[in-house]
Amino acid sequence: MAKKDQPSGPATIQNRKARHDYEILDTVEAGLVLVGSEVKSLFAGKANLTDAYCKIDGGELWVVNLDITTYDKATTYAPDPRRTRKLLMHRQEIDLLHRKSQEKGLTMIPLKIYFKNGRAKIEVGLARGRKQYDKRDALAKKDQKREMDRLRSRQDF
Repeated sequence: MAKKDQPSGPATIQNRKARHDYEILDTVEAGLVLVGSEVKSLFAGKANLTDAYCKIDGGELWVVNLDITTYDKATTYAPDPRRTRKLLMHRQEIDLLHRKSQEKGLTMIPLKIYFKNGRAKIEVGLARGRKQYDKRDALAKKDQKREMDRLRSRQDF
């Protein structure tokens, strides 16, 4: 990896519940439009993605209910922690994402926030909601795979 491509800043802020509740079909990277103190809060890792979702309005991509805690050392302007924030993508990518999301049962959800080359990026996933029995099947497969890996590691000795 080149030095420019290495992620800088804090560890990624992830939406762990999304991978459990949704089947992720495709992911895209988008830039995140932030106000000054929000960048410092993100850098400190103070954000919550659990209730967030993305929507396309007027040909622009927006993230709704993304909770970025206000920066405690900010002195002047403190924006609303759950305000709607704009995402930056090329027009063709937004149009493609919009067409894909029009399919039955598909939605756009933010999966993680990270810093790349000093800029805040968000990974948006095109997802289909899982039913309760699908969640149980996924957990059972995960446990079975973990058990198989455990047995393989014992046989290596």
